[in-house]
Amino acid sequence: MSKKFTILLLLILFFGVYNYWIYTQSQPTTKPALSKVAFAGQQLWIKNNCNACHQFYGLGGYLGPDLTNVYSNKGEDFIKAMLNSGINTMPKFEFNEIEKNSIVAYLKEIDNTGFYPDKKATFQKNGWVIINYKNE
Repeated sequence: MSKKFTILLLLILFFGVYNYWIYTQSQPTTKPALSKVAFAGQQLWIKNNCNACHQFYGLGGYLGPDLTNVYSNKGEDFIKAMLNSGINTMPKFEFNEIEKNSIVAYLKEIDNTGFYPDKKATFQKNGWVIINYKNE
């Protein structure tokens, strides 16, 4: 056998053993990321394609505002009012009270994950984000 063929055979064998080991490991049990109410809100968010206009952490559509911290900045009543009446290009939704509470719970749990934009971060041309927490 040539050296190249032996190396190729070893690489394929290693790849097969490694994949078998990875895919036969038991998955860790994790707590659901969202509460049941917030999960229902997430499903409504997806069903109504809210991500087409709104973002979380700057990712999503750009027609509407980023809603990462809308709960802590505006509050529950503001969110429900926007869902009831719409504004500018946002449509008026016909959500019942349970659905509105679900969306509010979803936005509240997103809000609890952090804040955006990070005013202490600087963005480099190469795409890296530098967090400047020295002056706290």
